[in-house]
Amino acid sequence: MPSAIPVIKEGMTKFTNCWLVIGDQLVYQDLWVSSITGKIVRSQEAFYSQHAVPDSTIDLGGRIISPGLIDIQLNGAFGFDFSFVPDDVPSYGKRLRQVNKLLIKTGVTSYLPTLTSQPKAVYQQALPFLGPSGASRIAEDGSESLGAHCEGPFLNSTKNGIHKGEVLIQANDFFDLEDCYGSTNINATLDPSDGTVKCPMIKMITAAPEVGRMASLIPEITSRGIIYSIGHTEATYEDASAAIASGAMMITHLFNAMRPLHHRNPGVFGVLGIAESLPRPYFGVIADGVHLHPTSVKIAFNAHPDGFILVTDAMPLVGFPDGVYEWTNGEKIVKSGPQLTLEGTQKIAGSCITLIDCVSNFLNWSGTSIPQALKAVTATPAALLGLRDVKGTLSSDADADLVIISEEVGPEGERILKIDQVWKFGTKVFDKMDEISGF
Repeated sequence: MPSAIPVIKEGMTKFTNCWLVIGDQLVYQDLWVSSITGKIVRSQEAFYSQHAVPDSTIDLGGRIISPGLIDIQLNGAFGFDFSFVPDDVPSYGKRLRQVNKLLIKTGVTSYLPTLTSQPKAVYQQALPFLGPSGASRIAEDGSESLGAHCEGPFLNSTKNGIHKGEVLIQANDFFDLEDCYGSTNINATLDPSDGTVKCPMIKMITAAPEVGRMASLIPEITSRGIIYSIGHTEATYEDASAAIASGAMMITHLFNAMRPLHHRNPGVFGVLGIAESLPRPYFGVIADGVHLHPTSVKIAFNAHPDGFILVTDAMPLVGFPDGVYEWTNGEKIVKSGPQLTLEGTQKIAGSCITLIDCVSNFLNWSGTSIPQALKAVTATPAALLGLRDVKGTLSSDADADLVIISEEVGPEGERILKIDQVWKFGTKVFDKMDEISGF
């Protein structure tokens, strides 16, 4: 008798009876992932060429599989503020690891931990903890940092929002950036264990191009693989255009903390125009119903859909009851429902919304499809970060970071997306049913 064909098992899971988010479409198709490689598997090749069979098959009952969500502006979560470093510095890392394991339950599988404007010592203590964290590819570690986002302190003092004015500084040469953030955090370094080159801890810097000589430093920043984002700025249309020409790729929370659109000078918003000779940048939008009117969100999306990225700009108070809470620099934040303000002022102090709720809001305000809304937290931020084929996609060989989504209808007929399961590197790390049953 001929010998049996060997069956290969590589920690593979097959999802069936499901809709996949592929481009701007929902496609009814199976999906295979491997917990060994942490990648999405070429299912046809695995089945026909390698004679592989899945270790488990999961019938999703018609639910949606989306790439894992990516938040590029997150100031903190679950009571932890990325910009506060305790006297016991090692405890910062311990608390961060705890937050990563909680954050992934919201569907955010990758993110840029964001530091607000702080004294130099805070950056130099915190950034070594906040650099890219996914090299070990351990699913149980939770949400993965793709590098830190430094929102400040090179901001315009007239558009500082809740950023403390006395810590804002100017940069006149690249040494000023190294002196602030730390040379080893803003430059590539060699790993002493194997001699490989490690990318900088910082992945994005938000700065006002018109302050100091920042505009001239943009090429030096971007040459290190760091994204320069225009924000907290009095930049005119001409200033913003010059920044884009120098390599700026991003606008931080469009409309907020910048000159408003004016018919004689469109300001930063003007660089999104389709007739511009320069490449149009990506831009972040906070769809919490507080930072922006829903119509403003729709205008931004329609101006440049392929650059539209939803962000939370969330503070550590997500899930906390209403009240007054301590913030960095000795100030206090007032939480009233979804709104956060600096005590004694009407200044908005970030948000307390989850990323999937931003998606639901945008879905209802814009009338776009579910895939188009999810693109703003998956494929588009991945493209900005240079990870188009690695994150934010269900393509074969991409990281198997997935969220299983169901849709509900709210009391007023609104569409609400819910996270049912989260998978990281091909391993299930959250299941809503397990939480409900207490497992």
